[in-house]
Amino acid sequence: MYEYIKGTISELTPAGVVVEAGGIGYFLHISVNTYARIKGIEQSILFLHEVVREDAHLLYGFSDQEERDFFRMLISVNGIGASIAIMMLSSYLPDDLRNAILTDNVNLLKGIKGIGTKTAQRVIIELKDKVGKGGTSDRLLKTGNSVVRNEALSALEMLGFNKKAVEISIDQIIASNPDLTVEQLLKIALKSF
Repeated sequence: MYEYIKGTISELTPAGVVVEAGGIGYFLHISVNTYARIKGIEQSILFLHEVVREDAHLLYGFSDQEERDFFRMLISVNGIGASIAIMMLSSYLPDDLRNAILTDNVNLLKGIKGIGTKTAQRVIIELKDKVGKGGTSDRLLKTGNSVVRNEALSALEMLGFNKKAVEISIDQIIASNPDLTVEQLLKIALKSF
């Protein structure tokens, strides 16, 4: 099994990246969160997960091991395939998904494309013990929790901004300034649009 790939990013979209390593270009499926973290970077290390199907060998890339580990937990749930797991990680950060699972937030999970009520309940039942053991990540500790992020996202969406574009921008701002208030975050985000 492949662990990671280190190389030059030759193509990048919100759903995929081509990494050139050793003269070969490898296409990796990625989440929007990984896209936001590697956008504008020429050289990168991405952690890999390989899915072998009858008709294809697919590689999934992640900007950090935490996201890959969460992806692996998600695909261990009956009814969650790699595509839905990537959709979940594109919709929310691992910390937000972990919070939803720990607080039995079925509505947040079923709001993700491809997730119905029964699947959301299954994710909560099967992963509650697993995500509870992992504790809180450093990122969640730095931001206090995701309340600031969620309030800023809601405010910008109410102003009519595209949800995905706003999420990417907000996550980049938080990554470089984790201690911002909602007001400060909104001011910086509005200047970037």
